[in-house]
Amino acid sequence: MITATHPAPTQRAADLAARVERFVRDVVIPYEKDPRQDAHGPMEELVAEMRAKARDAGLMTPHILPDGGHLTHRETALVLKTSGLSILGPTALNTAAPDEGNMYLIGKVGTQAQKDHFLAPMHRGDARSAFFMTEPAEDGGAGADPSMMQTRAVQDGDHWVINGRKAFITGAKGAKVGIVMANSGTDAKMAATMFLVDLPDPAIRIERVMDTLDGSMPGGHSVIAIDNLRVSADQVLGELHQGFDYAQIRLSPARLTHCMRWLGACIRAQEIASAYACKRHAFGKPLIDHEGVGFPLAENLIDLKQCELIIDWCADVLDSGALGTTESSMAKVAVSEALFRVADRCIQVMGGTGVTQDTMVEQVFREIRAFRIYDGPTEVHKWSLAKKIKRANAGH
Repeated sequence: MITATHPAPTQRAADLAARVERFVRDVVIPYEKDPRQDAHGPMEELVAEMRAKARDAGLMTPHILPDGGHLTHRETALVLKTSGLSILGPTALNTAAPDEGNMYLIGKVGTQAQKDHFLAPMHRGDARSAFFMTEPAEDGGAGADPSMMQTRAVQDGDHWVINGRKAFITGAKGAKVGIVMANSGTDAKMAATMFLVDLPDPAIRIERVMDTLDGSMPGGHSVIAIDNLRVSADQVLGELHQGFDYAQIRLSPARLTHCMRWLGACIRAQEIASAYACKRHAFGKPLIDHEGVGFPLAENLIDLKQCELIIDWCADVLDSGALGTTESSMAKVAVSEALFRVADRCIQVMGGTGVTQDTMVEQVFREIRAFRIYDGPTEVHKWSLAKKIKRANAGH
């Protein structure tokens, strides 16, 4: 007999995940057909209604402890996976991007005053947030390469004045808290600084909400113009000119929490496709008995388990105190590509039904396709890993 070496989850995480799963299945999933949603995500009225129920159930922001501490990354993996069983689950429970990553970052590097003013209402689920980093391609701005950042922050006495444009800013419409990343360096030497801002602000204007393939996140993704935004020195998040370092503190866990949530969504898609294949008959027997249907679902089980294991492995690295940049890149590539295969197979197994909105499988497919790009396209992560391989072999 082979003894498994994969450690069991802590009891507190297992208990919490069980409560989250019951809430998502019993309360959130019925909202999936609610008309208060459009191509840019659930509307504010729906978000508030679901969050009120999560608050009443004692499950608002479940990965944050009552004392303000955080579950371990391994524990968070179990809880966020169950929150993702519905596309609406992360929004209802306040475990969604970009808020989850923004809360994590402010909790790590914010001052106590910043935590009281910006973080506390986010923890309560009373405020959504946006992270202003990516810029429009037509401006030659930062995307996968943040060193191309065009947005400038210029010091003016005890204040900073920020000008620029941002793009693909998730949740900007309706957000109350913003983290703006700008080039605070000189023409000769670039440096990045992050600034905390209250939203809405007349200096931060939404040019348009973009029409994108995905549509699960409140507020959608916006193109933003920043015109003479004036912020005080106490709105600097962390230290001046350390924005790139803070981005890494945020991005490694945020990449992984994306993986956790979308794993939950694909587990649900697999449940739906499997039930369909077992009930639907063709050519004299259930679809599941045809190898062309049964084998893809079996392959999905393998991919889903591999995703779970690599998420837990990367979570353990982060829990050790390591930055986990390499490991999170590996996990992001492996999980996003595997989950896309899972979602694609679910669509194929369900045939015509799979491409309709009669079930949530079609939306999961669209969301996972976008996931292969955001928080770093697969190709950029592979390129980064290849550079590390080259450095490791220099001189050999």
